[in-house]
Amino acid sequence: DVHLMIEDPDRWAPEYAKLGAASISFHMGATHAPVRLARQLRDMGCKACFAVRPAEPVEPIFDILDEFDMVLIMTVEPGFGGQAFIPASLEKIAQLRALADELGTETIIEVDGGISSHNAHEVFGAGADVLVAGNAVFGAEDPQAEIVKMLNA
Repeated sequence: DVHLMIEDPDRWAPEYAKLGAASISFHMGATHAPVRLARQLRDMGCKACFAVRPAEPVEPIFDILDEFDMVLIMTVEPGFGGQAFIPASLEKIAQLRALADELGTETIIEVDGGISSHNAHEVFGAGADVLVAGNAVFGAEDPQAEIVKMLNA
């Protein structure tokens, strides 16, 4: 699962797919043709994923949601680990889940940033399918126990 925070993903994302990436996330503002890129990645056997930063709205993807296999909702500003989860992100997750369900798509909603056993229940409850936890797991005294706590949440 490769999250590209680069310029010109139209050029570089297919190269990651050629190297064997199973899924590639890219940002709308960085691509010139998001639907074309998503279709190209899918044709290469790679899942196409759209990434949304905390300050970005999710509405621009509504009309093209079925072109993507997954949407990554970032719940912290990108750049470094250890930031606190932004609670307003729960509304974005819920909006996307409602739309995906309405459309009957199998769109996966992935959430990354500030995820821990303290908020996993809320995030799953809002409609997330996949949680990405960095510091909560790798910074824990017992990473395996932290993962179990998250799964139980």
